[in-house]
Amino acid sequence: MELSVVVSTLNDREQLLSCLDALADRTPSSTEIIVVNGPSSDGTTGTVRERDDVDVLVEISERNRSVSRNAGLEVATGDVIAFLDGEYAIDTDWYSAIDDAITTETAIVTGPVTGGPVGTADQSSQRIAGRTVTLFHGENVAFERSVLEAIDGFDEYLAEESERDCAHRVATMGCEVTWSESMAARCEVGTDGGRADPDWGATYRSLSYRLAKNYGPRPSVLARTAGSALRDGLSGVYRLASGDATPTGWVSDGTDVVTNIARGLWDGVRARYADRSTQRNPNGISERHDRAVQIYDRR
Repeated sequence: MELSVVVSTLNDREQLLSCLDALADRTPSSTEIIVVNGPSSDGTTGTVRERDDVDVLVEISERNRSVSRNAGLEVATGDVIAFLDGEYAIDTDWYSAIDDAITTETAIVTGPVTGGPVGTADQSSQRIAGRTVTLFHGENVAFERSVLEAIDGFDEYLAEESERDCAHRVATMGCEVTWSESMAARCEVGTDGGRADPDWGATYRSLSYRLAKNYGPRPSVLARTAGSALRDGLSGVYRLASGDATPTGWVSDGTDVVTNIARGLWDGVRARYADRSTQRNPNGISERHDRAVQIYDRR
């Protein structure tokens, strides 16, 4: 197995150092390490360039995880590509978990992430339009290169949660997604505490877009989106009752959700008909080649 690891980072230099140290200690020296940075303002560029264990540093100007992952994929040479967020350090058995899964003809392998802003320790699947979709965490997943080429990488319309869109698209190909507890990654450096308030508008724009793009404007898509919005709306009512939210904020969030659902559905339907192939990716890696502002390549 020739493994390339694409590490995406944005203003998390201390966590990134922990991530790179773990990769250096727990993967073979032949592993290709690619850091996609940007646009950071905390000195990440100089720190990474001083290390001799990073093969390629790619600087980008967009705060978009899909662009970051595609920028790394563009320069990666391995036959297996792993994506890792710079906040997470891999466990000791991370590499062997990927190797074991890929040698058993698994196309995609993922594992738990813990200790960061978001995390999951369990595998998650859902049934949509008669299709079983196995979700995975985009901050800790490895693909056979042929799978990424077949789906044309990540959809750059989605700044966040593009891995969920990817899961829907690989499901149409019948690709098996393996969950390995050994392929674990965890945040080893403490953060400043607290969590940012969720951006409900962006969340529902992403949800409605990927459902409309992958399944069309069918009633089940509308019902799933509306049901999710209602559940979150009721949760907001409970926060109002407990004093954790304000009526103005609740109304504002609701307006954002409705507006972005409409926009996401419209853009998703347009995307579906813009790319009628099995890729369902009109905003993929092949659509542009100007992601990188600067590339430092030591290979």
